[in-house]
Amino acid sequence: MTNLKNAKQSLTTYSVQELNESIGLLISRGFAPRFILKATVSKSTIKKGHLWLTLTDGKATVDAVAWSSTIKSLKFLPKQDDGVVIVGKLNFWESQARLSVQVFDIRPSISTVLKKFEIVKSKLLKEGLIDDSLRRKLPKYPRSIGILTSVPSSALADMLRTSKERWPLTKLQIIPIPVQGNNENELQSVLSKLKKNKLKLDAIIIARGGGSREDLMLFDSERIAREIAMFPIPVITGIGHEDDLTVSDLVSDHRSATPTAAIVDLLPSREIEKSNSLQNKKILKDYLKLFFKNKKTFLITKKSSFQSDSPRKLIKNERIKVNYMYEILNVISPEKLLKRGFVLITDESGDSIYSVKHVKEKDKLIVQFCDGKITVEVDSLNYDKI
Repeated sequence: MTNLKNAKQSLTTYSVQELNESIGLLISRGFAPRFILKATVSKSTIKKGHLWLTLTDGKATVDAVAWSSTIKSLKFLPKQDDGVVIVGKLNFWESQARLSVQVFDIRPSISTVLKKFEIVKSKLLKEGLIDDSLRRKLPKYPRSIGILTSVPSSALADMLRTSKERWPLTKLQIIPIPVQGNNENELQSVLSKLKKNKLKLDAIIIARGGGSREDLMLFDSERIAREIAMFPIPVITGIGHEDDLTVSDLVSDHRSATPTAAIVDLLPSREIEKSNSLQNKKILKDYLKLFFKNKKTFLITKKSSFQSDSPRKLIKNERIKVNYMYEILNVISPEKLLKRGFVLITDESGDSIYSVKHVKEKDKLIVQFCDGKITVEVDSLNYDKI
């Protein structure tokens, strides 16, 4: 009894309420107003508009809650087994001596992001939607393109500046979209409407500036990836940094390292095109010069050929030939031969006699001289011995 009396005199005495109030005061003094908690969600439930979570690290658990007013501003709502990074503070309900973490912000951990990426990637690979052979060529000189990004944003400003410097002839259609958070429905709706291509676009760019890999989780969405894979015109993605890779990048027709790089990859360079045009102009000029030179040489050759084969020259040549033939015929003509002492013998019918065998005695023959004819009668026949 004496020891109990002494203990009562040395120990502080609390009521339940006083004890809980003291615990609450101790907790409030011992912890910063806000802290970061890394954990895995073992249970996730929404009740009366509030998100109730059970968090664990595999060794211990703690309850957490995001009030309905906070949920509206959250960009990520975790599910069971998701790794999360939470910004919160400790809440202690004195009436129940119950401790929980009040959530101000919650984001997926990199492990959760990569897990979702691998799951969606694996599924689309099996379906054949991720295939390099499906990638379409980008238009060489696009007349109109759609830029899907956050408006306003530094990424958009850089893209507009680069487009103006690079190829101002292309018409740009700016289409605002959410670029992070739980906005799959909104982004899918935008892509679905654009599929009808009432804007007559030649290609679209889906762009988002730099940020953490967790912020890009929207572009790992299976629904968004399917919209991109089935899009009727080429899709270029410029999401995050060069090292960032999302499922949307895998199903797009072309993946660029950054939003600005997407503009560079899609639009031609007017400086390069100007240089190419000047070079082509020179090549064409040289070609035409050579062409006309060859044609001139050809025409000169033809002219010379025509002059050589002109009708006047042909007639002259033919006349020379005729005169030559006339001279030959004149030399061997019967008249010339008769003047040289030869005679022409014919029978009474006028047929030439060129052999003794063709006449007989008493036949009358006509002998033609150069200056007249005589008629003779065959008196005898003498044959040459052969």
